[in-house]
Amino acid sequence: MTVESRSGVGAHRRQLPEDVAAYVREMIISGEVRPGDFLRTAPIAKAVGVSNTPVREGLLILSGEGFVELVPRRGFVVSEFSSQDVRDLFWAQAVLAAELARRAAAGVTAEQLDHLRTLYERHTAALADGDDEATVRLGHEFHRSVNLAAGSRRLAAMLASIVRQLPNRFYNDIEGHTDDTMEAHPKIIAALADRDGDRAADLMRAHIMSGADELVANLAKRGLWQDGE
Repeated sequence: MTVESRSGVGAHRRQLPEDVAAYVREMIISGEVRPGDFLRTAPIAKAVGVSNTPVREGLLILSGEGFVELVPRRGFVVSEFSSQDVRDLFWAQAVLAAELARRAAAGVTAEQLDHLRTLYERHTAALADGDDEATVRLGHEFHRSVNLAAGSRRLAAMLASIVRQLPNRFYNDIEGHTDDTMEAHPKIIAALADRDGDRAADLMRAHIMSGADELVANLAKRGLWQDGE
């Protein structure tokens, strides 16, 4: 076996628990499972297409994130998940993304600005075509490109770890939050082009936080919380 193949196998094995964690996060945030529910490993393993070992490892990841708790001799139970928890995820994203935008303004290149403008044009076209998958993907790429322009890999990695806690289907409430996105992205590009770090940070923070209340409202409509939770 070559070094490359061994590395590939190892990477695949590490990905399996992450796949499980992503699947169960979505179950929790969508309300498919509720606080107090015990999670059975067999149905999760079947749904994700893995053995029981990656399921347990994935649930341990979620335990570290506070989504589930391990009850001795009984298994994993879904933790309480409140509307404030959702807002906290957005707040943490907004704070880190704003700082990355501030740093990007200091060092963004002409090529990086051109790339951001191209992404915005493609994003607009995807929206006009009703291509939801491309809309979300291009929104991700826009933010990733701003983060790369900041030249702060560790801070960007911290942000990525928080973003992973919000499943992709709900990320549409940030990047598919179309009116705000179509207004915010060109303003962020303009602030970066002007080397105005404070304005870029303020715009990025407001842009991300604009999705929080809408997502909370959408989840409340699904009956995820009682009033005031």
